[in-house]
Amino acid sequence: MRKCVRDSVVVITGASSGIGRAAALAFARRGARVVVAARSASALEEVAAECASAGARALAVPTDVRDECAVRALARAAVEVFGRIDVWVNNAAVFLYARADEAPYETYRQVIETNLLGYVHGARAALPYFRAQGAGVLVNNVSALGKFGGPTMSAYVSSKFGILGLASCLRQELVGTPDIHVCSLLPAAVDTPIYQHAGNYTGRAVQPIQPVLDPERVAAAMVSLAERPRREVYVGAGGRVTAAAYAAFPGLTERVLAAYITSSTFLDRAAPHTDGNIFSPMKRWTGVTGGWRAASRLAALLDTARAAARLALEIPSAALERLKPR
Repeated sequence: MRKCVRDSVVVITGASSGIGRAAALAFARRGARVVVAARSASALEEVAAECASAGARALAVPTDVRDECAVRALARAAVEVFGRIDVWVNNAAVFLYARADEAPYETYRQVIETNLLGYVHGARAALPYFRAQGAGVLVNNVSALGKFGGPTMSAYVSSKFGILGLASCLRQELVGTPDIHVCSLLPAAVDTPIYQHAGNYTGRAVQPIQPVLDPERVAAAMVSLAERPRREVYVGAGGRVTAAAYAAFPGLTERVLAAYITSSTFLDRAAPHTDGNIFSPMKRWTGVTGGWRAASRLAALLDTARAAARLALEIPSAALERLKPR
């Protein structure tokens, strides 16, 4: 049964930019009361003001999701102001490009703490209120990279695999409470500033894998899950197709992905080593988009065609590599 989010109380982490910011506006436009959380207080105030302009009540609560006490305080603040929590969206994330054995250990660990433990902290903060109410929806923004890996992305991918495991466990623990739902959202690459914010220890400039999704499309999927909860929802065909290929032909798919992601992600120019926003927020790139999408529908179709052609070209060489005697 579809539920309307109007007058629902929705908490969104990672709401200062990208998908989280788009989601806050999407829920606000549907009449929800929105609690936005992120590390940057100034960016949150901007988001709250935009939600208010859309006619919604909004509360900004600066929060570092690595700190469980801070996340519990976020939940308390939501309940103190609005009386309940109906939907909790775990969305805060950081990205690191680096080989697993070359990344600075502390940087690598912080990705896991933000992306995985941040979601654990969100679940542990929200679920007691859901249990007391007898209802609630936990939406975890996972990424299609929760289903398959990619070179130089192991910190991010490991955290996303872990979130899917967390969601499975939570659903089993909640079997006796049918009105509490745990949903996983699995978007492909999205046009957000996460790539400008990313840590990078590869020595080369990076870009998202084309084609990239409109963040408003992912935000709409979050609203849809809040209204009609489902176990897992993909956004974008690329993630679904790749996950299916990986399940059926894991060895071949890994070889194809290794070549395709490497050729699609890295640009032909050097880039300095950086931690990006992994340890602290960046003042730039706080909007919804990162400027990665094509300027027109035709250009977007051409990007998709080029990506498909490039991927197809990698398959024969990967298949031949697999057939070589070991």
